[in-house]
Amino acid sequence: MKKSQIIALTALLAFGMLACGEKKITKEDLLKSQAELFNEDRSLNEAVAPKVAEKYCRFVEENPEDSTAAMWLYHALEINVFLKDVDKTVELSNKLLSQYPQSKYAPMSLFLMGSYVYNDLVNDTAQAHVMFQRIIDDYPQSELVDDAEKSIEYLGLTPEEIFSLMMLEQMPEEEGEW
Repeated sequence: MKKSQIIALTALLAFGMLACGEKKITKEDLLKSQAELFNEDRSLNEAVAPKVAEKYCRFVEENPEDSTAAMWLYHALEINVFLKDVDKTVELSNKLLSQYPQSKYAPMSLFLMGSYVYNDLVNDTAQAHVMFQRIIDDYPQSELVDDAEKSIEYLGLTPEEIFSLMMLEQMPEEEGEW
């Protein structure tokens, strides 16, 4: 009787360990999830998007030194921008900036935060300005510096006002040059 109880207890423990322990995320898992992220019409599959973003984050947690970790974290951030999840987007941006400040995704993260999160979703132009200025100050070699400078110039303006400014900038100084 004791022997059967020990066997049963061992089997129960083994089953419990298997049930609780999640399989480690692989790059192949990420690529499969990425394929499910969009519908046939190329729109975001909002039903699976949060799970895909979470899978990307789990991969980064399990593999923080992987050469693609910053990219997957950035993709999780992008998904949360599309889902308009401000809190999660801010959290992921802060994580990316603290863990991978030298990655090419760091200034991109700041730009997304400034343009889509703070300017568009939250309507906080002061915080958007801070994000754009960080690109200029912290990443002066980034290809996004010019965009950040223009974004600062256009903060708080309507699309019509931005268009008017752009047209004025393109006008020739003398007649007949246009």
